[in-house]
Amino acid sequence: MPGAEQTIMVESAFIEFKTKGDGDIINLTSRVSTAVESSGIRDGIICVSATGSTAAITTIEYEPGLKQDMPALMQKLIPAGISYEHDKTWGDGNGYAHLRSALIGTTFSAAIADSALVIGTWQQIVFLDFDNRPRNRRVHVQIVGE
Repeated sequence: MPGAEQTIMVESAFIEFKTKGDGDIINLTSRVSTAVESSGIRDGIICVSATGSTAAITTIEYEPGLKQDMPALMQKLIPAGISYEHDKTWGDGNGYAHLRSALIGTTFSAAIADSALVIGTWQQIVFLDFDNRPRNRRVHVQIVGE
């Protein structure tokens, strides 16, 4: 409506959980959807961000086959079990995890329309844990809109 003043809101939420490491995949879709619904924002954008350098956020169809295919693909592209310069520096053996995180990326964004995420039917937001040990993880959800 011409002349109508609009207020942009920013809401944040955190999602915390434990992972097993070694390619663990966590479906965050329902928790992200809940954050959107709780925000009161009707139309806008959302950014889901992994706070760590050995993890990633992306979308896949969260089903048993792809839950096996994703770690297998990462092993082909950036294998664990070989020496990386990072491992020589820190001695923690997770250089591959940092490279996988950089390849996939640590953020995912999507539109919000009518107070709901705009994602496909078979598209789920997932957290990929590439580290070589179990971890306590935290994901930041930032929602901007009106």
